[in-house]
Amino acid sequence: MGNPREADILIVGGGIVGLSAGRTLAGEGRRVVLLERRRVGAEASGAAAGMLSPQGEAEQDSPLLDLALKGRDHHLILAEALERETGISVELSRRGALHVAFGEDEERHLQSRGEWQRARGLPAHAMTARELREAEPNLSPSVRAGLFLPGDHSLDNVRLTRALASSAVARGVVLVCGRPVTQLVVEGGAVAGVRAGGETFRAPLVINAGGAWAGLLGGDPAPPPVEPVRGQLIALDMAPAPLRHAVVSPRGYVVPRMDGRLIVGSTSERVGYDKSVTAAGLRALLDIALEIAPVLADVRVTDSWAGLRPGTPDGLPVIGGGAVRGLFHAAGLYRNGILMGPLVGEIVAGLVLGKPSPIDLAPFSPARFPS
Repeated sequence: MGNPREADILIVGGGIVGLSAGRTLAGEGRRVVLLERRRVGAEASGAAAGMLSPQGEAEQDSPLLDLALKGRDHHLILAEALERETGISVELSRRGALHVAFGEDEERHLQSRGEWQRARGLPAHAMTARELREAEPNLSPSVRAGLFLPGDHSLDNVRLTRALASSAVARGVVLVCGRPVTQLVVEGGAVAGVRAGGETFRAPLVINAGGAWAGLLGGDPAPPPVEPVRGQLIALDMAPAPLRHAVVSPRGYVVPRMDGRLIVGSTSERVGYDKSVTAAGLRALLDIALEIAPVLADVRVTDSWAGLRPGTPDGLPVIGGGAVRGLFHAAGLYRNGILMGPLVGEIVAGLVLGKPSPIDLAPFSPARFPS
């Protein structure tokens, strides 16, 4: 590409959102440099369980629902495209998700969720305790009722990140890793580049896809109010796998992977930029797993880790133009970074190119927060 310190567009952040934006822009013939503070996918994108669950996450009246549903549909197309381009399968599972209730209040909540989703034309099937255990014999006998969401899926988010990075590089994106971006360079009231690692990278357009660090970009007069929210997870290993579906309770979830692991998550802790795995976190995760399927008491714990999700005050992402001409934000996806990240990356890439968004971005505008 020539001098990597000069580009058409700079992207801050090498997670799923930034990689998706870079891949899209490079596919349009733009010279793109992506700067990542550590290594690609090292933060929240690599630390998730890989659930694609708009029906399980979003509420009926939330503007997030439409974006989340479109994000899920987008994954079905993207998974095939990435495998054709890179040879990397993201191991998309289409078995659906089971949401389970252990008490009367939880059962009523699932019933209400199923009713409004069916009213919207979304598949959501109520299940009795007997039907649940027929589908998953290892579920706890304490399960009272459930809701089957056949449209909610899961994938391997680490493989997704690798595939996006491979595709982006093949299209011409230059990845500069180990370079935390510390400062936005502004000249004449417009973006002129960024500073990272003692160097200046120049471009008239910058996308802030910095995840939990998106609010720390120096020189931005109105940074997005993004804060880190720690999520701890563990991996269990048992062959054959005791669960076929992703199973979700009000306290957490167990997600089977094609490699035989079960991913259990997750905590939600506002502890700053601390990715420690704690004793309390491990206890909470084991309680989640054993409540859902007591048979997991005999399963080996193979790994534990934590990631920092990018949260916002109202729980909605920040997508759109920033306070400086040439600056765009794609941040604050919180628990839905894997689900919505690829689509949001493509949407913000379109905004940079002057294209209209396929959805109404007003609820996600950076300007909704007081300066």
